Amino acid sequence: MTVDLRTTSEKMSQAGKGILAADESTGTIGKRLATIGVESTEENRRGYRELLFTTPGIGQYLYGAILFEETLMQRATSGRYFSELLLEQGILPGIKVDKGLIDLALADNEKATQGLDGLPERLATYKDQGAYFAKWRAVYNITDDQPSQQAIETNAELLARYAAICQSQQIVPIVEPEVLINGTHTIERCYEATDVVQKAVFAALIRHRVQLEHIVLKPSMVIAGQDCSQQATPEQVAELTLKVLSANVPDAVPTIAFLSGGQSDEQATLHLQLINALATNQAWQLSFSYGRALQAPCLAAWQGQEANHEAAQKALFKRCKLNSAAQFGQYDVEMENQEVALA
Repeated sequence: MTVDLRTTSEKMSQAGKGILAADESTGTIGKRLATIGVESTEENRRGYRELLFTTPGIGQYLYGAILFEETLMQRATSGRYFSELLLEQGILPGIKVDKGLIDLALADNEKATQGLDGLPERLATYKDQGAYFAKWRAVYNITDDQPSQQAIETNAELLARYAAICQSQQIVPIVEPEVLINGTHTIERCYEATDVVQKAVFAALIRHRVQLEHIVLKPSMVIAGQDCSQQATPEQVAELTLKVLSANVPDAVPTIAFLSGGQSDEQATLHLQLINALATNQAWQLSFSYGRALQAPCLAAWQGQEANHEAAQKALFKRCKLNSAAQFGQYDVEMENQEVALA
């Protein structure tokens, strides 16, 4: 397949498909492996990701997989690159290109994302190694007075500059402004914060001449803080998430692929279902780009044991299938109890 903005964007706008986020840094994947007592060696990380990427049939439900730099360079047991195995299933390989979070200078525990230095050169290399799209994550705290204007404007500018550089290299950028679930904030406060963040992001994208028809927006859902005493209903999450998107996201954007952001796997699927059920007149595809919400059942089933290989792949396949159903408004919580067979 040709690596150009139009072709890749069309592939990333397929109905009923989403993204497997498998771009955890070495530190983050180490923490996840530690939960099942598996040491975070390069070989164990490679083995786990091979399990993910070789799951039979997941190409029915995924159009993309975001990889960490280490993973893009790795080969499967067969000796073939993971990017090749993904493409055989119809799944485009993508790459996390930001270099993580740093403290925002003269701010109160707010963060900026680093990684613009040398990005054009890195993108050229990643493209040669099989990447079709990229991802850059910005994060925003919610308190009574955060996110600050400083954090909002700084991260919007960084996201827009990253997106422009990607498009100059014919790489589709995933733009990820994540309003964090950490805290005691209400869902109403989350709506307010998400609204100002998204307004700033799109103003910056337009200012930097980013072609909105060739991006994927990866937003967080509007949801109460995980320590809030008054948790919102799934219906409220769906209503306010769609409301903030309708207020800020131009119709030119083809795909919105939600991050799961601390939700359980079942919560993330139910919310996706309800958002799609409400979105009867929207131009965008409302999809998913889940990491833990796809991988957690797989990791729990695997436990680092070869004997559990098939059970782990079934767990991943099931979550992909259920989230695909949610995009069509066909998901029901009773489906959580049904067995699936690998394709």
